[in-house]
This record gives sequence, structure tokens and C-alpha cells, in this order.
Amino acid sequence: MLCCWILSEISMNRFINGVVMEEIAFIGGDRGKRWVKWWESISGKGLKIQHHYYQYLGSKKVRKTWWRKFLLAWVVGWILVSMWIFWYMKSQAFEKRKEALASMCDERARMLQDQFNVSMNHIQALSILIATFHHSKSPSAIDQATFARYTGRTTFERPLTSGVAYAVRVLHSEREYFERQQGWTIKRMDTIEQTSVQEEEDYAAEKLEASHVEEEYAPVIFAQDTIAHVISLDMLSGKEDRENVLRARASGKGVLTAPFRLIKSNRLGVILTFAIYKYELPSNATPKERIQATDGYLGGVFDIESLVDKLLHQLASKQTILVNVYDTTNASHPISMYGTNVTDGRISRNSTLNFGDPFRKHEMHCRFKQKPPLPWLAITTSIGILVIALLVGHIFHATVKRIAKVEEDFRVMERLKKQAEVADVAKSQFLATVSHEIRTPMNGVLGMLQMLMDTELDITQQDYVRTAQASGKALVSLINEVLDQARIESGKLELLAVRFDLRAILDDVLSLFSGKSQKKGIELAVYISDRVPEIVIGDPGRFRQIITNLMGNSIKFTEKGHIFVTVHLVEELKSSTEVEADASCNDTLSGFRVADGRRSWMGFKTFSQEGPNCAQTFSSVSSEHINLIVSVEDTGVGIPLEDQSRVFTPFMQVRPSISRTHGGTGIGLSISKCLVGFMKGEIGFVSEPHIGSTFTFTVVFANDNSNLSKYKNQQSHKLPESVCSEFQGMTALVVDPRSVRAKVTRYHLQRLDINSEVVANVNEALCCFTNGKTGINMVLIEKEAWEKDPAQSDLFVSNLQSNSPKLFLLVNSVVSTKINASKYAASAPTVIMKPLRASMLAASLQRAMGIAHKGFYGNGRHSLQSLENLLHGKQILVVDDNKVNLKVAAGALKKYGAKVECVESGEKAISMLKPPHHFDACFMDIQMPEMDGFEATCRIREMERDLNNRIQHGEISTEAYGNISNWHVPILAMTADVIQATYEECVKYEMDGYVSKPFEGEQLYQEVARILKEHNQ
Repeated sequence: MLCCWILSEISMNRFINGVVMEEIAFIGGDRGKRWVKWWESISGKGLKIQHHYYQYLGSKKVRKTWWRKFLLAWVVGWILVSMWIFWYMKSQAFEKRKEALASMCDERARMLQDQFNVSMNHIQALSILIATFHHSKSPSAIDQATFARYTGRTTFERPLTSGVAYAVRVLHSEREYFERQQGWTIKRMDTIEQTSVQEEEDYAAEKLEASHVEEEYAPVIFAQDTIAHVISLDMLSGKEDRENVLRARASGKGVLTAPFRLIKSNRLGVILTFAIYKYELPSNATPKERIQATDGYLGGVFDIESLVDKLLHQLASKQTILVNVYDTTNASHPISMYGTNVTDGRISRNSTLNFGDPFRKHEMHCRFKQKPPLPWLAITTSIGILVIALLVGHIFHATVKRIAKVEEDFRVMERLKKQAEVADVAKSQFLATVSHEIRTPMNGVLGMLQMLMDTELDITQQDYVRTAQASGKALVSLINEVLDQARIESGKLELLAVRFDLRAILDDVLSLFSGKSQKKGIELAVYISDRVPEIVIGDPGRFRQIITNLMGNSIKFTEKGHIFVTVHLVEELKSSTEVEADASCNDTLSGFRVADGRRSWMGFKTFSQEGPNCAQTFSSVSSEHINLIVSVEDTGVGIPLEDQSRVFTPFMQVRPSISRTHGGTGIGLSISKCLVGFMKGEIGFVSEPHIGSTFTFTVVFANDNSNLSKYKNQQSHKLPESVCSEFQGMTALVVDPRSVRAKVTRYHLQRLDINSEVVANVNEALCCFTNGKTGINMVLIEKEAWEKDPAQSDLFVSNLQSNSPKLFLLVNSVVSTKINASKYAASAPTVIMKPLRASMLAASLQRAMGIAHKGFYGNGRHSLQSLENLLHGKQILVVDDNKVNLKVAAGALKKYGAKVECVESGEKAISMLKPPHHFDACFMDIQMPEMDGFEATCRIREMERDLNNRIQHGEISTEAYGNISNWHVPILAMTADVIQATYEECVKYEMDGYVSKPFEGEQLYQEVARILKEHNQ
């Protein structure tokens, strides 16, 4: 029975969603799509009802009679639903029929209107021709024969007109002369209108009565042959024509008459009249001026019945609608112009016609000829749905008892799952709150220890303080990891989008681990492909965190060999043959075997894409995004195969003894995996016991080719351009037997604009000089090549004594062999400690070659003297509710010569920073009771804006405010949690930046230098 129920559900869903729903959507248009969405909603609710039925009605305690009542309600309900569906679909078919009628009616109205406008434009052009060749020439270039011949030949340009005629304006004083000149008398038109309608053969112009004495007349002098019978008729003597003529000459536009029976043809029509003036009038001429300038009137006769017949004949193929045309100028009494006035209750459509005369209004009324067919789709659909509903009710009744037990188990599991989720969220919230509250006093501890280090201490005391600082920083690092894990689990982790230097980030991480690598004597190196852009847009802090976690693990578990970090574009690895080299070979950074790194990323989705354009999905530098792949390779102890499945599990370590031997919490890799996921990337690894591990991940950054003002610039330790210019054009000779390590050395030299050549041993280097090779400014020799053949090395040094190149020895251990300076005299090699970094390499080369740059320091950090010069004498206001943090912040700033004042609340800060004041900057804590730093900053900015506006409008004098016309005190946010003080939040609340607690000298210098520079501008 259960299988039958499942099959029935599948077939019914397929029928409803596949066949019927598509037909309804097709027939009903937009409303049909809304019906489909409604049905999906009903289906979803039906499944919920089914679920609740299984929960409550499936119990054995429920009586059968109750289920029968429910089943009866189900049947009755679906009968009502099917009836509603029938009504709804029938109404949709009716609406669609109305839309089709509206479309056909609008099409006919538009065609009639367009053809009328074409004829009207040609009549207006004909009025210009008459004004030019009849009134402007003496004698006239146009007579009746010419006019009739011209209008007859150009009839095709006026497809809707029955004929055109021209009437001249004649004053009473000019009547006698005019009649002698024309050879006929002016006839009255009203006598025709007063008599009964005449047949065409009964009409004779000579029988008409002469016009009565009037102030002026408008007799027709030219007419097309089709209406030549109107010649000599006075247009002002007819009611409709008189109104038309008077309106045309007063408005200067074409005007229409009301529908009336045309003379002689006895058909219903209208006349379009244009006034012809003696001279060109301005657009703003008054009606009186237009009347005085009137010379005549050109009229076009439109036979409405024949015109509409012609139009409908063009669309006569399978004609399905009836058309009526009305003049609705008088809305209460519309005049029928075409069609029969029959109303049979069918649906109709009224379309507006615009014939260019704003005074007269016209409409086209349309209706179908035949009655609508029966709504068979609505009938079959409603019956089909009712049948399906009855089947579903029957299936429910047959299977309810079989599912009751399963549903009971499901409810228990659902309850346990919700309890676990609530407990997990509570744990994450607790960790986030407690971690932040612990970090705040820890900042005070570390800050006070830093201040203690600046006092006079003996060696023992300094050792104690350093130990306390190291322990405090380790605790803060642990708290940060726990806080990150809590944020990730609670979904509150957000990424920044700032511009940063990728290579500078890697240099900083190298600096962090350089001491440990030198102490262990292992190779530590970074190589970034030339195709990777220098500047990208993303979150540098989180990217640094991932690299730091991976390199930190490698440093922990590697006692010999190397740690090698590489960065490439994804498309490079897809097309490069270099990465496909045999991983078992010894051509590595240190010569030790490594795990096959290809296996760490071959399963990534990025590399499993197919098609010719897959490599350009994210990785193209010219696109909006850059897809990078980063590998961290080490020759450590490796990870046992049985433990590799839980590497990324939070708070889990490979062995319980690991934490006792190497320390750590086991959440670094878990956090790294989550961060990589947030950056739209993937992470994987390959590891072989006693050989090593390779961790690889991809990240997606935005390319730096968009609007730069949208992103903040990340302060990084970039090399000054002047440093690179000092080495530009120089050439270095690199002596290294290992090609991978030589490539790293060349990479760092290239960053300094130094050209390089590579040889494998000292003997080859010696041959370069003995063969007379010139242009080499420096020689960098790896310690391995130097110590391999001491005699050859001595010979090489003695050979260099007669040449200018400087000699440098690259070593990676603090216990490296000392160089006997007396043995080599002035040519003794200069030792450069690895890992190589561009800033450190530049500093070493500058010192050795005597081109040291005054503004550049070895690690890229500003000296304390520069920070002291920057802050000396500056008035700084520090706002923090924590007295310990106030003391730490004040002490850190006073150490650099600043004059510091402290307040404990936002209200006091507002009163202290009310202009005029003497402060150069303000350090504002974000989290304070009553009024936080954001609200205090908003009020300070409002106060400054109000004062600046008053000064600009001259309401107050600048003398009372220190002769400053634009008040803006730089405000830096202070926070124990820099993630909460993102750049976007600082901009939103009009802060100028932020610093983390406790103060770091480099960050403090960068932020203070930036805001003071901007403030001085």
C-alpha cells in the first residue's frame, strides 16, 4: 500500500505540475502564472496538512468516526475548490477574450488614425502650396483647371479624402468685383441644408439661391473634380462649415466639423479645414491678428463610411469583430459615424481616436460577432483536480496507520534536533560574549606590560615582562580563534572589501615566522606568480589569518627541510606543465621529497569544470574577479592516514599528545576552511607520513579595475618607488644548485627591478668572470653552494677582489658558519638571513652597496622617532569608559610626545569637542554605556555641520572660533574587536578610521599620519 501511495503521489504531482499547470499558465498569461503559484502554495500547505495528519490523526487514540468526519470535510472542501477553479479559469478565459478584442480594436483605431493623419498632413502641405503660388504671385499661378488636375494626380497621397476645395475670403465691399471676375454669383449653402436631402441627379448648382448680404463671404473658387459642385458656395453660410471656418482661422490649426450628410453624395462625412494667411504669423499671435491676416480656407472632405470600409477591407481576412465609429464631443449624445447601433450584451471595447482636433473627440467601439465557446479547459481541469483530490483522500485513509509509527519516531528526532540546535546557538552566543569580555581586560594587561617595558628594567625584569607579554598574546590569540569560531557558527562573520597589496601581506607573514624558521634551520620562502595582480580587493586580515594558520602548523611540525608558499592564478595551474612534474623528485626548495601537491586540488570544483571557457570563469585578470590558488608545502612529519578525515574538525587534533608537544587548540584549520568558504573558495590537502603535507586553497578577490573611491586602501608595507629606482638597471648573479630556490631569489630581485642570471655552482660563476663577462653588480650565493667546495669558493672571492661586484651569502640558520672576514679582506661576503623579503633584501643591499635610503627602514616599519615627530605637541582627547584602557591609551600616546586629556563618557566628549576647542584628534571607544562612540560621533558631526553652515552664511564670525571656517576634528574609533569597527561602519557614523587595543606602534602611526594629513589638507 505504501508503494502504491508513493507512485500515486509522483504521478499526480507530475500531472498537476507538468501538464495542467503549463496549460493554465499558457492560457491565462500573467494571471495564469499567478494561479500556478497559488496552486503550488496550496500543494505545499496540503503537504503540511498531511504531515500534521500523520502526527495527530495517525495515533491509535483517535477514533475512526473523527477520521470519517475529516475525510468528509476533505471531499466537500475539494468540491468547493474545484468549483472555484472552474470559475477562476472561466474568468481567465473571459479576460483573455477581452484582451484579444482590445488588441484588435486598438489596432484598427491606430490604423485609421494614422491614415487620417497622413491625409491631414498632405492637406496642410497643399495649403502652403496655395499660399505660395496663388496669393504670393500676381497674377496667380493657379486656376481651377490647374488645381483640379494637381489634386487629381495627388489623390494617392490622401487616401482617406473624397476631395479638397479652396475658399477665398471676400469682404462685402469686394463682392461685386469678385463676382464679375469669377463670372458667377456667390451661392448660399443653408438652403441645401434646410431642404430635404437630395439625390445626386437632382442636384444643380445654378438653381441655388444667391448669398444674402453679409460682412464677409467664403466662396469656393478651386475644387477637386470629385467635389466640383461646391464651387461658388459660400462656406460661411452653412452651419457646420461656418463654425469650422471660424475656429480654423482663429486657432491657426486644422479643425474638424461634426458628422453631417455631404452635399450631392448624401453620405455621412466630416470636413477638415486649414486657414491660409497673407503672411507668416508668430506662434503667439492673437485670434484677432489671425482673423485679420486670413486670406482663405482649404478644406478636405472625408467620407467616413467609405473610409472605414476601406480600412476594414484591408483586415478583412476572417473578420471576427464588428466596428462602430462615434463622434463623442457631446458625451451625452454621441453621433454615430459608422456602423449599426446594436447592443446585444456582448463584451465590447472602446478605443479613442485622435484626428488632430482637440475640440472634437471620436471613439471606435468594437465587439465580437459570435458568442464565446464553452470553457472546456476549465471544465476538464476542475473535474480532473476533483478526481485527484478524491484519490488522495482514499490513499490517505489507506496508509495512515502504516505511517503513524514512523511519524512518531520522526517527531522524537525532530525534537532532539531542535534541542541540539538551540544548545549550539546558545554555546556560540556564550563564547562570543565571554571572549569579547575577556579580551577587553587582556588589552589592559598587555598595554600596561608594554608601558612597563618602556621603563628602566634590569635584564631579569625584562625577561619576566617579555614572558608575560608572550603569554598574554598567546591568550589573546586563543580568544580570537574561539571568537572567530563562535562568529562562524552563529553566522555573524562578515568580510571586508578593501584594496590591499597581496605581496606585502605575504612579506608580513614571513616576518612573523622568520625567527622560528632561522632557529630551526629550515627553508622558508614565498613565490607569487607574475600574473597575479599587485593590488586586489578583499579582506586582507582574513586572508592573512588563513596563511598564518597554515604556515603556523607547518612551522610546528617541520624540523628539517622547508616550508614553501606559492600563489598562482587558477588558469595557470590548468594550463601549466610545470605543476605536473613528478612530485617524488628532489628538485624542491630544500631537496627533500614532498607530497604530490596536485592531489590537494585536483578534486576542486574549479578544476572539474569542462569546456573551453572554464579557465576564464574567475581567473582572467581582465574580468571583475580573480581566482587565486595558494599552496603551503612543508616537509614535516605528515598526517597519519587514519587521522586525515578529521583534520578540519573543530577542537580536534590528530593525537592527544599533539597539544602537549606542540600546543594549539585544534580550531585553526576549521576556521581557515570556513574563511575560505566565505571567500568563495575551496581547501584541500595531501599528506604522507614522514614526508610532509601540502595544503592548497582557492580564494576569489575582486579585480582592482573598478571605482577606487568605493574601497578603502589597506595600509601595507609597500616598497617606496624611490627604493626600486635605486636598483633599476642593476644585474645580479645567483649561484644556487636548486632551480626552485633560485626562482624564489629571482622573484624577490625582480620586485626590486634587478635583473638576474642563475648558475648552478661556484665554478660556473667563476667562469662568468674569467670569460670577461661584465655588467654584474652583485653576486648572491646560497650557503649550500658556498660550502660544497671551499677551495673553489676561496678562488672565487680572490677573483672578485679585482672586480666590482658585491658578494652576498644567503643563509637560513642563526647557527650558520661564520665568515672569516680577515681571510677575504675587503671582498668578504655579506650575510643575508633568509627567509627573503623584498624590504629586508633591499635594506641589506643598500647597506652593503652604500646607497641606503633615508626614508626606508629594514622591515618596512616606521621608526619610533617618526611617530614621535608626528605626535609631538598634538592635543589628543581619549574617550573610554574603562579607566584601565584610558590609562593605557594615554600612556601610549604620551610616550610619543602627545598631550592627552581623558574623559569617561560620550556626553563629556561632546562638551569637550564643542567648537572652539584645541584638540587635534580624538580617540573614541565604540562600546560605552548610556551613549556609545558611534552616537557621540554623530552628535559631534551634527554640531560641526551646524556651526560650519552658520559661518558660511555669515551668521557668526570666524574670529570667535579661532579663525577656522570649517570645523572637523579627526575621530578614530578604539575597539577591542576590530571586526566590529569595519570601514563601512566608520564611514556610516562619519569616523575617520579605527585602531585596535592595545596600540601597536605601526598601526598607530599609519592611522594618525593618514588622518592628520587629510585634516591639514
